[in-house]
Amino acid sequence: MTPFHLAFPVYDLEKTRAFYEELLGCSVGRTSDRWIDFNFWGHQITAHLTDEKKEAVASNAVDSKAVPIRHFGAILEMNEWEALAEKLKKHGIDFVIEPYIRFKGEVGEQATMFFLDPNGNAVEFKAFKDQKMIFAT
Repeated sequence: MTPFHLAFPVYDLEKTRAFYEELLGCSVGRTSDRWIDFNFWGHQITAHLTDEKKEAVASNAVDSKAVPIRHFGAILEMNEWEALAEKLKKHGIDFVIEPYIRFKGEVGEQATMFFLDPNGNAVEFKAFKDQKMIFAT
């Protein structure tokens, strides 16, 4: 799979670097005084410093949960997802949506969790027991 690139706004580069590098384990690529590149599970995400006002987090109901509309994340192997969920719980992350199994027993059953980075950006990690279900309808 070809890596994607995503640029996103941040208000504090130091807190952003600590969160993505130290907590999530993303290695750091190129940096400047206004942005940082991270290796986000093989994809390049770039945190860009901004002074613009943060927007409210809008959501849609999915599986009876308020899923943040604007979010990004990664699909992990189930054991990696479980380990990350435990690490985040131990770190005291305030989840927007606690780790759980969505669409249980249905096509597309998946483990998912949502939380905010230090800048209010919503991040989702998910996993499928069967990777063939990622695009199943």
